[in-house]
Amino acid sequence: MTAGERRPGTPRVVVIGGGRGLSSTVRAARRYAGHTTAVVTTADDSGSTGRLRTSMSIPAPGDIRRCLLAMAGMEDDPIGKAFEYRFPGTDLDGHALGNLVLAGLTTVKGDFTEAVAELAGLLGIQPGVAQVLPATTGPVDLRATTVDGHEVFGQYAISQTAGLHRVSLHPAGCKAPAGVVDAILGADQVVMGPGSVYTSVLAAALVQDVFAALNTTTAQKLYVCNLEPEQAETTGYDVAAHVAALMDHGVKPDLVLVNSPGALPLDNVKIDVVQAPLALPDGSAHDSVKLAAALADLLP
Repeated sequence: MTAGERRPGTPRVVVIGGGRGLSSTVRAARRYAGHTTAVVTTADDSGSTGRLRTSMSIPAPGDIRRCLLAMAGMEDDPIGKAFEYRFPGTDLDGHALGNLVLAGLTTVKGDFTEAVAELAGLLGIQPGVAQVLPATTGPVDLRATTVDGHEVFGQYAISQTAGLHRVSLHPAGCKAPAGVVDAILGADQVVMGPGSVYTSVLAAALVQDVFAALNTTTAQKLYVCNLEPEQAETTGYDVAAHVAALMDHGVKPDLVLVNSPGALPLDNVKIDVVQAPLALPDGSAHDSVKLAAALADLLP
């Protein structure tokens, strides 16, 4: 598929990133999109995900698990709650059931991307309506340099580091699975974030194929800014600093969507800014209903 070519079922929306923020965007997109594709980072190396990566040499399953449940609308169902269960006081203590299912399916299918598709089918996600794709076909690690020249290795360590300057993926030529490029090139709207700008959004957007597609697509490209800075990773960041972090890595949104009223100052943002009420009443996270309304209003 070439840039600008459209397929039936519009609007076609692609969401890119990871963490709990991307789950909010998945839920939002499913409210107004004709077809939704989630492209999810696989660089996480902490908790249950990190243990499975080390022992089985698979891509990180945790963010994929969350997005599958959000895409299926099953987060609050018994199956969704079971997939989040972590077996306290047992030999499996800390492992989310959904992570174990993905790890088991990867072994059976012999391929992580096929395992994700298999689980999507089991959860009732219809390919003609939605899909969840890992950002990479194999394990990938995140590396960073700080403004004072220190090197930091691993997603979790980077998330705990202030003064980040650059992040990169290793191996450098890591590939995205089939379907990712076509989804981005055929999209009407590409939504990045919310989520950790370095360890979630860039961790997915810097995958070689994803990066090239983002710079080729004619889709509207939006960045949903976090509600507030994150301790360590983006300490002291305003909206302009979040956007600059993306653009300094060659990821160039057309506009940024910002919660208003909010505590995050704008400063001198280099792209168009759209402000709208996006947060839950307690301000703890994005409200998927409000986010859906704002994103739908911005469709070209």
